[in-house]
Amino acid sequence: MRATDDVLPFHYEADDAALDDLRHRLAVARWSDRETVNDWTQGPPLHALQAFVATWRDNYDWRTFERRLNRFPQYRTVIDGVGIHFLHVRSERPSALPILLTHGWPGSIIEFLNLIEPLVDPTPHGGTMADCFDVIIPSLPGHGFSDHPSKPGWTVDKIADAWIELMRRIGYSRYVAQGGDWGAMITTRMAQKKATGLIAIHLNYPPVFPDPLPVDPPPEELRAIEEWQQFQRTQMGYYQIQSTQPQTIGYALTDSPVGQAGWFLGKFHDWTDHPEGELSALSTEQMLDETTLYWLTKTATSSARMYFDNSGGGPNLGRVELPVGCSIFPKEKPKMQKRWAEACYPSLFHWRELDRGGHFAAFEQPASFVQELRDCFRNLR
Repeated sequence: MRATDDVLPFHYEADDAALDDLRHRLAVARWSDRETVNDWTQGPPLHALQAFVATWRDNYDWRTFERRLNRFPQYRTVIDGVGIHFLHVRSERPSALPILLTHGWPGSIIEFLNLIEPLVDPTPHGGTMADCFDVIIPSLPGHGFSDHPSKPGWTVDKIADAWIELMRRIGYSRYVAQGGDWGAMITTRMAQKKATGLIAIHLNYPPVFPDPLPVDPPPEELRAIEEWQQFQRTQMGYYQIQSTQPQTIGYALTDSPVGQAGWFLGKFHDWTDHPEGELSALSTEQMLDETTLYWLTKTATSSARMYFDNSGGGPNLGRVELPVGCSIFPKEKPKMQKRWAEACYPSLFHWRELDRGGHFAAFEQPASFVQELRDCFRNLR
């Protein structure tokens, strides 16, 4: 569907031929030999990926997810030459607080679907009518049902401008915003721009890692620094590839669903909060929904370019004057520290460290995430 400057309804149904082609490719996959270690340090073990792919091939139904997605109002509009897809679900309460939720990689709007009904209609979900939100969830450029940019330069700064325009275009003059991963950086830049109508932000991955590193940090900060340094040594291969050669990795992932599955399965394992010996805090169906969305929309390359367009940055975006709330999940890497946040956010008004959850916090722990948003913004209505 071609997007225009108008805000037009959107509905998606995958072609049967695309689903048949996917099953065929999964059935004729050519497998690598097994890893030479007995853990995930070289990437997803052969047995784990084969089991994941077998479920995808034989027992997964994309149509079930598709019907679920299409229950929510979806739209597309062109901003700065690129068609932007977004969900926009209004509460029945006129005084509901609009909230803009922005995902990261390898994520999508799917991460937030379990949040929509509790945010829009909180009473059946442990809240009160005073906690109502209108929910807006855009797909990043090059992700999901948004267009693939044809030119470089879609930085977090440019996307922040696009989101500011989106909120203006759909009629909101007062709202809050939330993000993790790339979403945290985009949301931070919106706040730094003092976007008209934006009154506060919430981050579950605040970009406040200190630069330079503190001298003689306290033990908790030292552990966080050491964990981040270990992560950089052992798990940053994806970042180096996607920030320098997105086209190269994109060919492989666009042609091979097994490649796409392996590229994501490692992240779902390494970045989530799950007991030792388990694959992930996410269900197989959740991981397949995410993987299939990337496959059907052919966004392996275009989403990887996000890293190319934003290469050279770091995990500290500097000072934010607007009110900021943060929810810190224990398996996030690095686990940001309150003292670091206070140095960047003079109006830090909410800080809570949760007991469970990792990088995909809204996906892994939707009930806790919803409660965090309610608690964070309750006094700003």
